[in-house]
Amino acid sequence: MKITVWGINYDPEPTGIGPFNTDLCVYLAERGHTVTMLSTFPYYPWWRKREADRGKLYECEKRPGITLYRCWHYVPAKPSTLKRLLHELSFVATSTLRALFLPRSDVYIVVSPPLFLGLGATLVRWLRWRKFVYHVQDLQPDAALGLGMIKPGPAVRVLYALEKWNYSRASLVTGISQGMMTAFRNKGVRESKTYLFPNWIPDGDATEQPPPAASFRAANNISPETPLIAYSGNLGMKQGLEVVADAAVLAEKSALPDQPAIHWAICGEGAAKDELQKTITGNNCRTAQLYPLQADDLYQSLLREADVCLITQQKGTGQFFFPSKLLSILQLGRSVLAVADDSSELARAMREGDFGLVVAPGDAPALLEAARKMVFAGREQHRHWAANGLAWVDQFRRSHVLGAFEENLKELVAGNRKNKKG
Repeated sequence: MKITVWGINYDPEPTGIGPFNTDLCVYLAERGHTVTMLSTFPYYPWWRKREADRGKLYECEKRPGITLYRCWHYVPAKPSTLKRLLHELSFVATSTLRALFLPRSDVYIVVSPPLFLGLGATLVRWLRWRKFVYHVQDLQPDAALGLGMIKPGPAVRVLYALEKWNYSRASLVTGISQGMMTAFRNKGVRESKTYLFPNWIPDGDATEQPPPAASFRAANNISPETPLIAYSGNLGMKQGLEVVADAAVLAEKSALPDQPAIHWAICGEGAAKDELQKTITGNNCRTAQLYPLQADDLYQSLLREADVCLITQQKGTGQFFFPSKLLSILQLGRSVLAVADDSSELARAMREGDFGLVVAPGDAPALLEAARKMVFAGREQHRHWAANGLAWVDQFRRSHVLGAFEENLKELVAGNRKNKKG
């Protein structure tokens, strides 16, 4: 098949949607398909372009089995609601124009966000007479409402109308979690048109791989005896990391004489980084520290050397997106401390898999209590959490997830998927 993957994120972006778009293209190319990737110049999670990319309108790059087209888009240094809108619309405009002049594909895989990319895909569908899959990584209107970025009113109604338009024009609507499948049905998408396409982890047992030569603890002068709680990823509004800084401040004020102080390592980039730093320095907190995104070997070391790995979500957002970092953590056999609404997909997974503890967003005392409980739990308890996590995450192996999706693409292109349930 000739396949175009169309999305705003791609390699070398190290976090978020980019690695999955990249590996999807690699997998399809490995399977002998002709793959085109239509994307932007890398910017995430730093919210700035590389110096060499500034001023470029378009660029074409050849990779093994993949033709990569990059399109100019506006990247605000400090994203606000309006600037995010302009950011997304600029990519929709330049990439749609580019798509209309590329060789026609058998199917287009359109990755949302951006929500508005469905408009470009619909135009290409009409002019090229080809089907497109609308793959949802994040339910943007619901998440924006949950975060308070937008208020109920005409703007929200427009976004929901656009969402409905995208779903109705797509040949197949896919999402990364069971919660999204439920949301699609509630939004009027017939079940036979939906398909669960979760994010994935590599094949093989990561716990049997040799540990990286680099050491996060050694690189940052953190003693092996110091309890370490680690977060790595985007530092944005959806993550609600303020509660972590508040818990670290509270920990210093209520230090227990018989327990060593926990070191809270927050690694990443994002719009909330400055505010987090203000909270930490403003309270003279010495046990929480912000670090940049780590190179892969140090990232792997961070996860392996941490006593507990942390995942956080802002209140009101957990029903609409699923943190892919959970899969990376579990495949290494690590325990998880989650901050999430009880109704969220993350909390559901934690209950189902039993590989750690969950606390409510915004509750710093509860987070500190759970952190101390997990850090100072015995080895047997951590082995229990690790074994449960490894068993639960096995369903997300690359060959299984992408192999099943490829078969659905073949059936869609051949016209044999009309009444098949996802």
